[in-house]
Amino acid sequence: MGARSTNVLLAIVALMLAALLAQPYLDYWLYSATEPRAVAPRADLTDLEQTSVRVFEAISPSVVQVIAPGPGGLRPGAGVQSGSGFLWDEAGHVVTNAHVVQGAGQLAVRLASGEVVRGEVVGAAPNFDLAVLRIDRPRLLPPPVPLGSAEDLQVGQLAYAIGNPFGFDQSLTAGVISALQRRLPTSGGREIPDVIQTDAAVNPGNSGGPLLDSSGRLIGVNTAIFSPSGASAGIGFAIPVGVVNRVVPALIRSGRVPTPGIGILAADEAMAAQMDLEGVVIAEVLPGSPAERAGLDGIDIFRGELGDVIVAVDGTPVRRFADFTSALDRAGIGEEVELTVRRNGERREVEVTVVDVGGE
Repeated sequence: MGARSTNVLLAIVALMLAALLAQPYLDYWLYSATEPRAVAPRADLTDLEQTSVRVFEAISPSVVQVIAPGPGGLRPGAGVQSGSGFLWDEAGHVVTNAHVVQGAGQLAVRLASGEVVRGEVVGAAPNFDLAVLRIDRPRLLPPPVPLGSAEDLQVGQLAYAIGNPFGFDQSLTAGVISALQRRLPTSGGREIPDVIQTDAAVNPGNSGGPLLDSSGRLIGVNTAIFSPSGASAGIGFAIPVGVVNRVVPALIRSGRVPTPGIGILAADEAMAAQMDLEGVVIAEVLPGSPAERAGLDGIDIFRGELGDVIVAVDGTPVRRFADFTSALDRAGIGEEVELTVRRNGERREVEVTVVDVGGE
């Protein structure tokens, strides 16, 4: 190859390298969007998206934020706990979780409109983690959330949660009903039956907010998440609307919910497990109670002897105290139940009347 050909080749290579180095600058000069861009046309919302939008638009005005100052009040640095709630009726009653307002003296309720009003606890039912507030009537009261039914729910159907996670108000999350008939422990060794499990994100601050079906009807009250970190991990729980519709009117009427019982104090379940006992070990029988009238006995601490152990209610085995209280809840106050009890290795049946022990 001659010198002339070599020079031509080197020139071509140099031009190519220059073009490669200049390419970003040319692209920037030729294609930079120095003016506002045109909006691309959007396709119609899918049916699922339209359902989500309708549910939020219809229900979010009736969802509130419940702010419960700690012992230090609203002063800077004082602890503040907050949750969610929703309008129950046209009188200004708000439903939330009992744990949201536990120990709170004064309450503030922020409506979807941004208006903040005072709230007062009308009644609380820790056994169901439900509470009812009465708010100062605002200028414009949103409509109550319509009620649905939990009787015909199916695993896999859509579920929507509206609330105030981490203090961010008016948040919608969507998912499905993951499971039904869960049992959720509450205070006093009791359990809420038929709890709804959902994968709709339920984070701290969502507590007390509504769980809704695709028609925007209340099917449950969000109450807890199962998560080591405290953040949503795909498993949230809601108190079923049937329980809510039974407990809330009672709280509005009298500020409390009757608690079915027979007048006993149960021994610690850990103690029963250590003794390899299955059932409810009666620690003490209250004077004048149906249990005393039925001849049941508790632990004799002076002799160190066990009394009666309840192993069944109306023929249904009882393994834990929660099984026992659930059976009494199903029977109802004023009804008689047949207890199967064991003492000193012998079993017998005892008829006992269920009474309201809420004041004990």
